[in-house]
Amino acid sequence: MTNQTHHETVATTPERYRTAVVPHIAVADAAEALSFYVRAFGAVEDFRLDAPGGGVLHAEIRIGEAVLMLGDRAEGHFASPAALGGTSAALHVYVPDVDALVGTAVAAGAELLQEPADQFHGDRTAVLRDLSGHVWVFLTHLEDVSGPELEARLGAAQQVSAH
Repeated sequence: MTNQTHHETVATTPERYRTAVVPHIAVADAAEALSFYVRAFGAVEDFRLDAPGGGVLHAEIRIGEAVLMLGDRAEGHFASPAALGGTSAALHVYVPDVDALVGTAVAAGAELLQEPADQFHGDRTAVLRDLSGHVWVFLTHLEDVSGPELEARLGAAQQVSAH
């Protein structure tokens, strides 16, 4: 058995999440959002199609193994969280070191909503809000947890939070 810290991972992304739905988000200023995601989350810009009249029609980035599509908001059908007054979705991304990512993201201007902490489900998790208002849940996988163990841990976590 190795002596693991929360910075070392069992696997970068659990198998069931490796072929997930690709989110496509709208932002008020896609060029600025792309720059922010590179600085804050270590994103890599894979593709960018600028709109003929200015702005970004479509872009694709990678954060760790996750792919995200984004573009400038389009009135009538593709609104940013700021235009809606909030968001109903969170973007979950597995990364090798959630603590390091949080430090970089906060320094770049992200709002920390939940400090990194080990969770009952086997991941170390933190929650951030980006400059456009999107909520991000970053996770570092620590261990695989069986169904029965997950239920037992959830029960124990609920008892602790009730006290």
